[in-house]
Amino acid sequence: MKPLLILFLFITTAVYAQTAPKPYGALPSKRQLAWHDIEVYGLIHFTPTTFENKEWGFGDADPKTFNPTDFNADQIIKAAKAGGLRGIILVAKHHDGFALWPTKTTDYNISKSPFRAGKGNLVKEVEQAVRKNGLKFGVYCSPWDRNNALYGTDKYLAIYQAQLKELYSNFGELFMSWHDGANGGDGYYGGAKEKRSIDNTTYYDWKNTWAITRKMQPMANIFSDIGLDIRWVGNENGNAAETSWATFTPMAPDGKSEAVPGQANYPQSPAGIRNGKFWMPAECDVPLRKGWFYHASEQPKTPEKLFDLYLKSVGRGAGLDLGLAPDTRGQLHEDDVAALKTFGDMVKHTFENNLAKNAGIKAGNSRGKKFNTANLLDGNRETYWATTDNVHETSLELDLKTPKTFDIISLQEYIPLGQRIEAYTVEVLENNTWKKIYDGTSIGAKRLIKLDSPVSTNKVKINITKSPVCITLSEIGLYKKAG
Repeated sequence: MKPLLILFLFITTAVYAQTAPKPYGALPSKRQLAWHDIEVYGLIHFTPTTFENKEWGFGDADPKTFNPTDFNADQIIKAAKAGGLRGIILVAKHHDGFALWPTKTTDYNISKSPFRAGKGNLVKEVEQAVRKNGLKFGVYCSPWDRNNALYGTDKYLAIYQAQLKELYSNFGELFMSWHDGANGGDGYYGGAKEKRSIDNTTYYDWKNTWAITRKMQPMANIFSDIGLDIRWVGNENGNAAETSWATFTPMAPDGKSEAVPGQANYPQSPAGIRNGKFWMPAECDVPLRKGWFYHASEQPKTPEKLFDLYLKSVGRGAGLDLGLAPDTRGQLHEDDVAALKTFGDMVKHTFENNLAKNAGIKAGNSRGKKFNTANLLDGNRETYWATTDNVHETSLELDLKTPKTFDIISLQEYIPLGQRIEAYTVEVLENNTWKKIYDGTSIGAKRLIKLDSPVSTNKVKINITKSPVCITLSEIGLYKKAG
C-alpha cells in the first residue's frame, strides 16, 4: 500500500473516530433533560378537602373551612429536601375549584378564608420556601372545577386559561405544569348540585391552552397521561415496567378520535413504546400515604418501600413523584418527616460511593479518545463512551483490582443521542469462571439493577448484545445498599 494512501486512511480514521455518533430516534428537549436530572419530586395536596377529611372535594366547602392552625411552608419543603426531593409541584387548585392564591378569576379562593386574615397567598409562600431551599417549583391547576357555575359551558375555558396565565406570570420559572385527566362529573357548580359532562377531546382546547404554557413557561415540562413532555406511567403505584422506553406515541382509546388527557389509559403506558414518535418519559406518581390528602387514620410508606419504589421508577428511567399531604396544621406529620428523612439518607448513603470508581475498564471497541472508557467512571453525565458506527454489540470488562461487594448496578446511556440499547447481560468472575447475574433490556436515562443478594468479585463484565446503532454509555456504578 502506498504511503500517501496509508496516511490518508490514518487521518480519515482518526477524524472519524472523534466524530460524535449520530442521534437515534426521538430525542429529549432541553427542558426534558433538566427534568431527568431532578429524578425525585413531590406533589402537595392541601385545600379545604384536607379539612373535610375527603379525597375529592365536591366544591361546596365554605372558604372559611380552609384554616390551618400553623401553616409552615419551610417545614414542608425542608422535610421534602431531606427526603432527597429536588422539586415540588403545588396543587394550586384541585377539582374542588378552591384557588390557593388571590386570583381575579373566581371568588372561591384563599382571600375568602381566614388564612393570614384574608391577605394570604399560599402559592407564593410555598414557591418562596422551595426556592430558598434550592428546589425547583411547579404547579397544578385542575381543569375540572366542581365549584364554578360556568363549568361545562363555553365561558369556562377563558377562566381556566386566565388561571394558568396568573400562575405562569407570578411565581417565577416553573419546571413543570402538571395536568391530570379528571374531566367532569358531579359537583356543586355554584349551587346547581348536578352532574356535568364535557367532550374532553375539544372542551379544553388543549392545543391552544398548552401554547400558553410554551409561550410563558418554555422550560416547564407539560405532564399528563399523553405528555406533551412527560407521560403518566398508567398507575398510581409508583413504578414503571421492567422494560421501560422513554419514547412514546399517544394514541386514542378504542372508539375515540383523539388522544387527550383523561382517556389515554392504555396498556403501553408503563413500558412506553420502543421507537415511539416522541421522547416522552414516564412519571411514576404515588402518594406518600395511602391517599393524596391527609387522613389521620393513615400512615406513610416505610423508607424500605420508598427505596423499592425509587429503584422501580428512577431506576427504570422514569421520575418519582411523591404525594405530600400536609395535615390541618399546615405541616407534614412527624411520621411523614421521619419516613422521608430515613429514605433520603438511604438513597444518599447507598449511592455516595461508587465501588467501581478506581476500576480499569477494557472495551471490545471504542470510538476514540474523546469517547473512551474513562468517561464511564467520571461521574459526569455529559461525557460518554461510544463504539464506532459499525459496532452494535460489544463487552466492557471492569477490573476492580480487589474484590468488592455490591448488590446494585447502575447504568446510564447518553440520552441526548437517544435511547439505543435493547439487550445486555451482566457477568461476574467467580472461581475463575464468568457467571451471568442479570439479563436486561432497556437502560435509558438510568437503570438500577437490584440483585437478589450481594455478590463479591474483582471483575465485572457488561455485554451489550442488541442495539440498532452504535452504542453509548455515560456512567457505570456498583453500589451496596445502605441501611
